[in-house]
Amino acid sequence: MCLIGDMTTNLASRSDYRVGTWSLDPTHSTLSFSVRHLAISKVRGTFDSFEVTVVTPEDPSKISVTATVDVSSVNTAMEARDNHLRTSDFFLVEEHPHMTFASTDITIDGDDFTLTGDLTLRGVTQSVTLTGEFGGIATDGYGQVKAGASASTKINRTEFGVNWNAALEAGGFTLGDDVTITMELQLVLAPETAA
Repeated sequence: MCLIGDMTTNLASRSDYRVGTWSLDPTHSTLSFSVRHLAISKVRGTFDSFEVTVVTPEDPSKISVTATVDVSSVNTAMEARDNHLRTSDFFLVEEHPHMTFASTDITIDGDDFTLTGDLTLRGVTQSVTLTGEFGGIATDGYGQVKAGASASTKINRTEFGVNWNAALEAGGFTLGDDVTITMELQLVLAPETAA
């Protein structure tokens, strides 16, 4: 999917801008989330299996980003909670094993960017906006061209049909509705697409 955004010229003029297709370097990337718990703290977790593809054409206004997340790979460091998250109370993994993202628009200002796209979870698709920062491009010791970026967004889980909650004796609910999703990504340029 192409991005048709209000691009500034500074991305195209960067000396390290590279044309090609980039895939995820999973050993140097994390996808994490947090949600308020008992109205006093936050529970955090990760998805340990996910893929990201970024296509950077000669025209930076047509950069595209797609992602697929294996929601069964959820990891909050507590097996019983992770198993509950896989049920129909939350991710309904049996029917919807993947969460996906496909970009629709981007705005870039120096190293900062705003990325809008369609997020699909539990069969429900909503437009979400991520704000992020481009970390730069480097070549590692194996000659691979790497790019780094970080981004985050906040979604309302109930808009995706994730409605489970439990009332507290003192008032309020066990879980908050807002979930913050954070990505720290390192991407690898496919050699055959590099230009």
